[in-house]
Amino acid sequence: MFGFIARRIGVLIVILFGSSYLLYNLQALSGDPLADFRTSRDPEVESQIKATIEQLRLDVPAPLRYFIWLRGVLGIFVGQPDFGKVRTGEPVGELLMDAIPVTIRLVFGATIIAILLGITIGVVTALRQYSRFDYSMTFVAFLMFSLPIFWVAVLLKEFMAIQFNNFLSEPNIPTTWIIGISAFIALFFGAILGRSRRTFWIGFLASGLFTAVLLTLIDARGWILEPGIGPVIFALLALLTAFGVTQISMGVGHKPSLYASLSVAVAGAISYFPMQSLFKRESQVPVLLGGLVVALIVAGIATVAFARIDRGPVYRTASITAFIIGIIMIVDKLMQTWGPYVSSGEVQYRPVPTIGERNPLIETNDFWVALLDTLLHMFLPTIALTLIGFAGYVRYTRGTLLDVLNQDYIRTARAKGLNERTVIMRHAFRNTMIPIVTLLVVDFASVVGGALITENVFAWRGMGTLFRQAIGTFDLNLLMGIFFVTATLALVANLVADLLYSALDPRVRVGSGKS
Repeated sequence: MFGFIARRIGVLIVILFGSSYLLYNLQALSGDPLADFRTSRDPEVESQIKATIEQLRLDVPAPLRYFIWLRGVLGIFVGQPDFGKVRTGEPVGELLMDAIPVTIRLVFGATIIAILLGITIGVVTALRQYSRFDYSMTFVAFLMFSLPIFWVAVLLKEFMAIQFNNFLSEPNIPTTWIIGISAFIALFFGAILGRSRRTFWIGFLASGLFTAVLLTLIDARGWILEPGIGPVIFALLALLTAFGVTQISMGVGHKPSLYASLSVAVAGAISYFPMQSLFKRESQVPVLLGGLVVALIVAGIATVAFARIDRGPVYRTASITAFIIGIIMIVDKLMQTWGPYVSSGEVQYRPVPTIGERNPLIETNDFWVALLDTLLHMFLPTIALTLIGFAGYVRYTRGTLLDVLNQDYIRTARAKGLNERTVIMRHAFRNTMIPIVTLLVVDFASVVGGALITENVFAWRGMGTLFRQAIGTFDLNLLMGIFFVTATLALVANLVADLLYSALDPRVRVGSGKS
């Protein structure tokens, strides 16, 4: 395995520097960085041309100039990388360091949500093949896949930002909205739960009635401006999370997993008030990291207490339960921050922004206010990227899982008497993930590449914006800096994909098949 990894890294390095050499020379030959100066009537144009030639080393032929650039890049191994300077004199490295966190914040969340949502819906549509839900999700997936991102972004700005901000001036939910939202939720869950006409109508009526009652209570109690979960609802959500995660992972009939998850849920409910007091401290990062460590420890203790054998799946179930309960607790704290944030003078009941990465008027040391402001600025771009990205995962997961379900080993597993959950999750789903891994690693590698159109529409200055700037100004150093970062991640992603193949499928091993 070590020899395989070493060979792959060697090949990737050759590909990286070979492709960078070609790109550098092609871009250098594709235009003239002095074109603007040649038509200028500025009396100082000669000195400006001379300074530009000296700054960009244009007196050196492009094939040789590449190695000057490469020498600076290789300084990364001694902690002193030099990607050169842009046309305005700023170091490329500093621009990249400013843009990469912005792009990661913009694209990473959307990628994670698209993957989780797409794979989940893809699995459900495969298991409900030719059902109402399957036809509906197929239509939605093709629709989202065909829509241009800029058009989706403009619609989101209008209806989920401008109209919602106007709604907050008088936050009363009209009866027509309650009926419409309840009908949509009823159709969605009725399609998921309805294997027959009877179960469809049960799911339809139950989910629709529950949604209508919930929206009515939210409107009556003014919950929109002063939201919150509270300890009682939090405890109920924790218990429901334990049952739900256990049902999906091992089935509620697997008592060790169920008892371990319920123990984690009870511990989470007990910790509600202590965590609320800890959330009031100035430094929140240690609190969140400490809470995560404690949650994993509690999950481990519950696993040891209730599982005698095969503790791995039990610990995984308990850990996922603990993580989701922690997310619910953080969401509750953000809800408590919503009211003061929306009513503040800097926001003035218009919390959903249409442009920018943060509100420049808000200057506070409050961790939760800053986090809420960041999340709200990410809200529209994340939805836009998720809607476009999840469609591919839905279709690919559905097709791959249907192909796996027709394999002989799936029929054998069912013939041996294994329950359907075990057949799907332990046999079919794991083999479905093998081809999907390729999509996953490529998407994660492209995270730092930026989202050019989305950044432009929402006025974010990330890697996509830098790329547009590099092309528009014929800035070779900036273009090569972006290429080096994105190409390196793409090649590393291919190496990770190879390693994941062998982890998911024992048949994929280095040297397998050799006598």
